[in-house]
Amino acid sequence: MSERLGVTPAQTVGPYLHIGLRWSDGPYVVPEGTPGAFWLRGRLVDGTGAAVVDALVESWQADPDGRFDHPDDPRGARPPGVDGFRGFGRTETDGQGRYALHTVKPGPLPSPDGATEAPHLTVSVFGRGLLHRLVTRIYFPGEAANAADPVLRTVDPDRRDTLLARPATDGFEFDIRLQGEHETVFFAV
Repeated sequence: MSERLGVTPAQTVGPYLHIGLRWSDGPYVVPEGTPGAFWLRGRLVDGTGAAVVDALVESWQADPDGRFDHPDDPRGARPPGVDGFRGFGRTETDGQGRYALHTVKPGPLPSPDGATEAPHLTVSVFGRGLLHRLVTRIYFPGEAANAADPVLRTVDPDRRDTLLARPATDGFEFDIRLQGEHETVFFAV
């Protein structure tokens, strides 16, 4: 008679971030010393406010002219007007769930329907327990274009503040809450 083994328990993704997803330029969308550059800092927290450690925050953005050096830019790929601009940053969260990205403010850009999107960063969150990345946007306070942004306008007015960065001494702050009260708005992409 053979012994019957139990079912293997389900597992969540990770810990893989420190092994396979590190990027050589890390949090630097632009090099240190770039004119107009700032830090975007925040915390990644769960529904109880506890830090989410060993996660990864990745950003994609247009350059200050609202352009991409990519063939998908409907106006055609064009090298960025800022030396060393990468348009991409990737940073890990630390033991307190903190992340930081060194970047410049993107310019407004056209949306597929002909409207204008306000300056923003597109951010993906990867982490243990997430089987798929979470995608959100970070908008900047005081931008007149925020009121007409076609994506921001689809968000319930009571939740739009979860997509707005706050001014900080060396740039901006933006906390990402995965669930619960004041959960960050995430988009299905």
